[in-house]
Amino acid sequence: MKKDKNYVIKFSNVSKKFKRGRKLLLKEALVDIFKPGVTEEFWALKNISFQVPRGETLGIIGPNGSGKSTILKLIAGVMVPNGGSIDVNGEIAPLIEIGAGFHPELTGRENIYLNGSILGLKKEEINNRFDEIVSFAELAEFIDTPVKHYSSGMYVRLGFSIAINTKPDILLVDEILSVGDESFRKRCMMRMKDFQKGGTTIVFVSHNLDTVRSFCSRVIHIEQGNIESIGDPSDVIGVYVAGIDKE
Repeated sequence: MKKDKNYVIKFSNVSKKFKRGRKLLLKEALVDIFKPGVTEEFWALKNISFQVPRGETLGIIGPNGSGKSTILKLIAGVMVPNGGSIDVNGEIAPLIEIGAGFHPELTGRENIYLNGSILGLKKEEINNRFDEIVSFAELAEFIDTPVKHYSSGMYVRLGFSIAINTKPDILLVDEILSVGDESFRKRCMMRMKDFQKGGTTIVFVSHNLDTVRSFCSRVIHIEQGNIESIGDPSDVIGVYVAGIDKE
C-alpha cells in the first residue's frame, strides 16, 4: 500500500444501507411474503466524508445506533459501502468484535495461531510474539484449555492481546474499555498510548466521554448516520452533552 499520502483514511460521500431484522412471529413473516413492495431497509450512514491524517487519534461519539461501529467496520473492510468511496493506506488491527475468529473447541494456544493468521501474522511472527500475547492476557495457566471454558473476561483479554501484537499502522477500537476488570482496562489504555506515541493512527469509539476527551486529538459527533460536527474534543463533546441534557 502507498504510504506517501498525508492521510491514512479517507471517506468520500460514503453511505451504508442495512435491512432490518426479520419478523420474530411466524404470522408476521408470512404476511411479509405477500408484500413484495414493502422494504425493511434503513441508511446507517448517509453521504459522510472525512479524512484521518497519519498519526492522529480520532474519537467517534454518538448515541447507540448512530453509525459509529459501522464506520469502523467499513474502514476494516468487513463491510462495503452502498455509495461513495473509502481509501485506506496501511495495515489495520481491528479491535471491533474481539475474538470473533476464535473456535470454541480449540485451546487458547490453538486460537492464538488461528486468530493471529486471520489477522495476517505468519507462523514465525506468532511464535516470536506468543509469550508476550499470553503474558499480557494473563492466561498462562489456562492457555491449553479450550476457550469455550473461558469467562467473557478471559476471552476478551486473549482477543485483545492477539490483536495488539499485529503491530498495525491503523488501530480500530470499539468500546474495548467497557469490558474486563479495572486492571485490564488500565493496561489496555497504556498499550494504546504506546501505539499513539509510536505514530499509529487510532480510531476510537467510546461512550466514555472523559476518556475520549483526554485521549483523542479530534472528535467526530455522529447522529442517525450523519456527521453533526468534527473538531476539538472539548468543543465537540461540550455541544454533544448539551444536546443530551436538553432531551
